[in-house]
Amino acid sequence: MRKTEVILPLSIFSKLDRASSTPLYFQLSELLEKSILSGQLAAGDRLENEISICERLGLSRPTVRRAIEELVDKGLLVRRRGLGTQVVHGQVTRGVELTSLFDDLERAGRKPSTKVVEFKLVPADVTVAQQLGVAVGQKVVYLHRVRSAGKTPVAVLQNWIHPRFEHLTEKDISKSGLYDWLRTNGASIQVAKQRIGARRATAKESSLLEIEKNSPVLTMDRTAFDNSGVALEYGHHCYRTDLYSFEFTIVER
Repeated sequence: MRKTEVILPLSIFSKLDRASSTPLYFQLSELLEKSILSGQLAAGDRLENEISICERLGLSRPTVRRAIEELVDKGLLVRRRGLGTQVVHGQVTRGVELTSLFDDLERAGRKPSTKVVEFKLVPADVTVAQQLGVAVGQKVVYLHRVRSAGKTPVAVLQNWIHPRFEHLTEKDISKSGLYDWLRTNGASIQVAKQRIGARRATAKESSLLEIEKNSPVLTMDRTAFDNSGVALEYGHHCYRTDLYSFEFTIVER
């Protein structure tokens, strides 16, 4: 979903000091960064064009351009052809640790929120049955959620939960992360098998993530196991590429 262009309030720039030895581009960049991190400028907001900023603040175009480039390099702004300059916040980064997206968002200082799209018992198909180690057709808990950072959607999550946790309720999963709930209910999550990929978003995913149709998304398929090797849950997740990334440390063998 495209947001309208935001005319930056002059109050944001009240601390610009033209007599300071600190370069104006750096001051401007810092003031914009504070506005983004405080939420005054929200993810998805489109900044007014450079010429407008120059005219209203009495700054040169190279000064404004360099300030914006500083924030693009930090991952707080992105330039999009046909859309202009948009606020994206920094990417949430997932390392190799066995964490949930809820954990990742909290660690990044972003307030996680959850919208439950579907919550129901479904018969396990062949793939789900193989991943969870249950019979084809056995009822499992199916969760379809959108996980957001504040009000900005980051990922669409589909999870199939082992039948031993069929007492899970929609209310439980609306207020906490899945892994937190599993641990609270006696599960010891020790290891996971994970595959990362990329593809185009479906029409429904594009709508839920508030991105353009056919935009690229990162995907992750994961099966988590307890300390006895029993599968607890199988998930297929897709993530916005402008807000999420995977990070790995590679060591020579």
